[in-house]
Amino acid sequence: MITDSRLYDAYMTEVRPQLMKDLGITNAMEVPRVEKVVINVGMGSYLRKLNSKDYSFVLDNITNIAGQKPVVQKAKLSVSNFKLREGQPVGVSVTLRKKAAYNFLDKLINIVYPRVRDFRGVRSVCFDKFGNCSVGFKDHTVFPEGKLPEDSRKIHGVQVTIVTSATDKDGAKALLDAFSFPFIKPVTQA
Repeated sequence: MITDSRLYDAYMTEVRPQLMKDLGITNAMEVPRVEKVVINVGMGSYLRKLNSKDYSFVLDNITNIAGQKPVVQKAKLSVSNFKLREGQPVGVSVTLRKKAAYNFLDKLINIVYPRVRDFRGVRSVCFDKFGNCSVGFKDHTVFPEGKLPEDSRKIHGVQVTIVTSATDKDGAKALLDAFSFPFIKPVTQA
């Protein structure tokens, strides 16, 4: 059961009215919002590095990080150059919606990014033309739920995509700025 989300409550009471004013929107349904958060892990190089077919460590990590069981993505085609066979597991993914997405985003902003070593901020080129933000982490242990492996080769990356209802980059960036997403501040020249 998903408990109330602090970030969702802030969105409804403070952020949405402010975005309506800042973006010049009159209809409250047009205000950008977070539709879902997708968490992905590609396992191709991970399994090759371990020289194993056991990916249960990745499944356990993503289950703990996301709070729900991931779906295993399998190869649709065989590609001999990549030593890939049809039906072979190539990744895992989880989709979080509604308050679960806002809870994860709150954790990402306030807990995960401060734990990243030498973090200077997220570049604003993380947006695609549809208003979705994709960020990646090379080390899954920046998440507090990520298990610290006994073997350093078992460290894997995590990709997080924040899908918004915004139709362009500017609306999505304004939404994430209102949530205090840690973007790199532009340097002003005096």
